[in-house]
Amino acid sequence: MNIEEIMQVLPHRYPFLLVDRITELVPAQRAVGIKNITINEPYFTGHFPDHPVVPGVLMIEAMAQVGACALLSLEEYRDCLPFLAGVDRARFKRPAVPGDSLIISTELIKIRGAFGKGKGQIKVGDEIICAAEFMFALNRN
Repeated sequence: MNIEEIMQVLPHRYPFLLVDRITELVPAQRAVGIKNITINEPYFTGHFPDHPVVPGVLMIEAMAQVGACALLSLEEYRDCLPFLAGVDRARFKRPAVPGDSLIISTELIKIRGAFGKGKGQIKVGDEIICAAEFMFALNRN
């Protein structure tokens, strides 16, 4: 999925759209996406001015957005708005910084009714820099 296709599926927009491309997609099961980090990201103004670091919560959000691409690519979920409902086992092994290309892999573990669970990881090259499990709730529009 290119950025135009992602924007047809996800409700997020600048400055909160955290996926540039989806490179692998198995609807309602898993997806792999890319986010290229540049110094122009708006959060670097305050996080941190002399040492720019991607906030950990935004890396978790990026994993959730990649998972939402997998989920919302199915027609039966197109009218849903996914909300992050919880985060477990989040680990940050090194900061993400300008120049990094984040490879974001998310697997949807369970979907039952209006709730689901996923897990994801972010790599830079071959190095895992972040991993977490998360829960989501689906709100039908």
